[in-house]
Amino acid sequence: MTYSYGEVGATRSVESMPRDAHWVVERRLVGGPSAFDPAADFVLGFGMQRAGGFRVTASSPTAVVGTSLTLRRWFGPVRITARTQVVYVVDEPARRGFAYGTLPGHPESGEELFLVERTGEETWAEIRAFSRPGRWFTRLGGPVVRLLQTRATRAYLDGVARVSGGATRRRPSTCECRWRG
Repeated sequence: MTYSYGEVGATRSVESMPRDAHWVVERRLVGGPSAFDPAADFVLGFGMQRAGGFRVTASSPTAVVGTSLTLRRWFGPVRITARTQVVYVVDEPARRGFAYGTLPGHPESGEELFLVERTGEETWAEIRAFSRPGRWFTRLGGPVVRLLQTRATRAYLDGVARVSGGATRRRPSTCECRWRG
């Protein structure tokens, strides 16, 4: 399958993400060390997307390289269908997650990483993404699209916090956002 962008795998590090795109890095503390396994299972089973209000159809029950996902959601009278494919999986003792990339026809063009990391006595969830408008209506609706992306990112992180036993209210997080001017 051909992705709708050229920088496949660029969410592996913030430094490699394209600077001519909108990007976001949001990281939230979701619990102690015992939160890691349930949070990682949730992320790898596409729980973040479901927590964000999307109906998920996937070619595999968990994220593996090449898994095709179709995400669907209604925003008022508008139904969005977004086709993606898993680009890479992170499977390390203290870090687990996956990134998917957009396919042709997706409203955006880019990549998003969903990661859980255990650092000492803390478990953190992180979203790292870059995107450009992929369709005329996302280009036209720029500020509204960014607002919807921000809400989805926070819903993803809220979902991980719930499943890992962490508080659902916002815990300390770091956020770095860049708007392409």
